Amino acid sequence: MERRLGTLDAVVIGLGAMIGAGVFVVFAPAAAVAGTGLLFGLVFAAFVAYCNATSSAQLAARYPTSGGTYVYGREQLGPWWGFVAGWSFVIGKTASCAAMALTFATYVVPEPYRKLAAILIVVVLVGVNYRGVTRTAQMARVIVAVSLTGLGVGLATAFWGRDVDLALPDFAVGSWYGVLQSAGLLFFAFAGYARIATLGEEVRDPRRTIPRAILIALTVAIVVYALVATVLLVTLGPEKLAVSARPLSDAVAAGGVAWAVPVVVIGAAAASAGALLALIAGVSRTAMAMGRERDLPTTFAVVHPRFAVPHHAELTVGVIVILLVSVVDLRGVIGFSSFGVLLYYFVANVSAFVQGDADRMFPQWLQLVGALGCVVLAFTLPVSAVVAGVGVVLVGCGYRWLRLEKTSDT
Repeated sequence: MERRLGTLDAVVIGLGAMIGAGVFVVFAPAAAVAGTGLLFGLVFAAFVAYCNATSSAQLAARYPTSGGTYVYGREQLGPWWGFVAGWSFVIGKTASCAAMALTFATYVVPEPYRKLAAILIVVVLVGVNYRGVTRTAQMARVIVAVSLTGLGVGLATAFWGRDVDLALPDFAVGSWYGVLQSAGLLFFAFAGYARIATLGEEVRDPRRTIPRAILIALTVAIVVYALVATVLLVTLGPEKLAVSARPLSDAVAAGGVAWAVPVVVIGAAAASAGALLALIAGVSRTAMAMGRERDLPTTFAVVHPRFAVPHHAELTVGVIVILLVSVVDLRGVIGFSSFGVLLYYFVANVSAFVQGDADRMFPQWLQLVGALGCVVLAFTLPVSAVVAGVGVVLVGCGYRWLRLEKTSDT
């Protein structure tokens, strides 16, 4: 594959994957389980994400190839570790694709037409990715600019709206289990920085570019999330936030600034589309890497002769996401996605922990804390998400075991 992306391109793709999820989706379910304690959950999720980012950066500098932790786990720990990471990423991020498509539809169209709108945006963005990674990066720049503009207008008008009571809410934390569960849900918003690592074959000077881009994108996202969480809690309060389908739009509307609502809607739609664009690219490249090792069908490893993308994998991901958006609930897939992604990063942290001194860029204690944090967050998610996640991971492991048995028999 061709190395066409620089640091700015990689940062923008990472931000495009994060901003849509964090700002426009996860604060409502986080408030439902933790109330104002979601701020503490945000801090915990951000710290675990930082630990994971350092592991991903260190590993990506050593293995600048497509596949992310699927490749890192195979190289550092063995094929089974790599498979669990890759499979967890594929299932978790395919669910994230469905969540982003549904988020786009929730902000753009009324209820009767949301499923259709979600399907259409998937079709459009699979087509963009199919045409090549350069077009993906170009569209990501536009999407990030539009979404940040809408976000900035929304925050300003919500905070200074004339009808909003700006009294601080009661910071009653509630149970620490609720705070940890909110952190697990909010982690869903931070996972986009790894999209940079999955593009390892397509960035220039990967040892320098990938670590810089990951840390820059994560830092920007943390600042944005903290601002949004504070404004939403101040303007809506935890109770209204917990039941809101479109939190930022509702906060702007509560401020009485009607003209700003369409601006926020456009920003939300752009952010969701940007996240979906980057997610499709990341999932398809991990599927390509797994196809190369026959952990998924080998057809996923085929690269288009003209556009230099894994087009079979991208088309398959698109079909599966279309099927998902037809049947899933937006909030229901967030916990499932978080479980898969946290398991993926657990393998990343362990892989970085065992790297030698020649490859070490960050202290080992960060990787240890990151691995423990991933386990804690994964198993404090809603029980339904944990059960579904464990079940699907076991199904994938069963598939690989049967494939290996069949190979050994022949």
